[in-house]
Amino acid sequence: MQDSEVEEALVDLPPSSKFIYNVLSREGSMTLKQLTEETLLCSRTARYGLTKLEDADLVEAAPALHDGRQTCYSIEQRSIGKGQTGYPASVLVRPKDLHRELSDFETDDPELRLVEVSSEYDEGHIPGAVELDPKTDFTDAGTRTIPDADRLETLLGERGITPDTTVVLYSDGYNEFAAFVYWALKYYRHPDVRLLNGGKYYWTENGFPTTESTPDVTPVEYQSQPPNDHVRAYRRDVQDALSEDVSIVDVRSPEEYCGDADVPARASGHIPRTVNIEWTSVVRECGRFEHRRALERPFVEADIEETDDVIVYCNIGERSALVWFALSELLGYSDVTNYDGSWTEWGNLVGVPVETCESDLE
Repeated sequence: MQDSEVEEALVDLPPSSKFIYNVLSREGSMTLKQLTEETLLCSRTARYGLTKLEDADLVEAAPALHDGRQTCYSIEQRSIGKGQTGYPASVLVRPKDLHRELSDFETDDPELRLVEVSSEYDEGHIPGAVELDPKTDFTDAGTRTIPDADRLETLLGERGITPDTTVVLYSDGYNEFAAFVYWALKYYRHPDVRLLNGGKYYWTENGFPTTESTPDVTPVEYQSQPPNDHVRAYRRDVQDALSEDVSIVDVRSPEEYCGDADVPARASGHIPRTVNIEWTSVVRECGRFEHRRALERPFVEADIEETDDVIVYCNIGERSALVWFALSELLGYSDVTNYDGSWTEWGNLVGVPVETCESDLE
């Protein structure tokens, strides 16, 4: 829906609806409780305003990811810049679009492949989806890792994926495991790979179909390309960044960042000169990515610009892969790398600098 269409639809709506729409445009998705706290409207008035917005197809409602008893409201699609609406379909697939084209993915067609990145595939998955298990296919010695080229070729070829296949990925939670596989495929220069917005949670909570049947897939040959190190940061890159004009973003929780949580490393804390922007800030409670304005906000507030060199990290690289996707693929930041060694590597090194929130204050 273009700006002019939104304005026309809002004209005849009550003031509460217009007020709520402006708040959702500014803040991103919110529950009814959050809206009443932000707008100071009573619950009845806020609920009435939301109902009118839903009737006008200006907002969408979905169960909140961490509490299915609550409903998360957000603007389904709004103008983002002149002549541009939404995020590009070339990287992010809307659930409604996938559902409409699901029969194409259910056929054994090497041009299209739907992939669930999950260890719970057998409990139910989207019809036509094949499985990649992050615990067995993307882990080595207990650490999330990119498979080497030979292993990747086997994994993809067995699942009927060729270098020319359009691959649509999704996973549980906030889609972080799917984002890690997306980033890994980009590392090996797979041309056409996309994420399902909202992942498995949004799909199932909104009544889209699932099945326990495994699709018949014809194995093919997959030939990988030379790695693209422009999307991956290594330990030496992080060490160099400490003395260079590079933004380092720790996407873990504030407790992990400050050194107040148990982590898979001998040391707790964070890499010096880092800013803490928690990974969940890029997604809404319903599991889908935030709208552009809300997505940009924490990075703008941290003075991180589109042209900056940015390194993101977490514990084992999958949460930071989701933030890498948001910055690189959705917002168009030009130079973002994911340090997949992350804290599991850095926190176990000897002689590297480590800080905690207490030491930051000293």
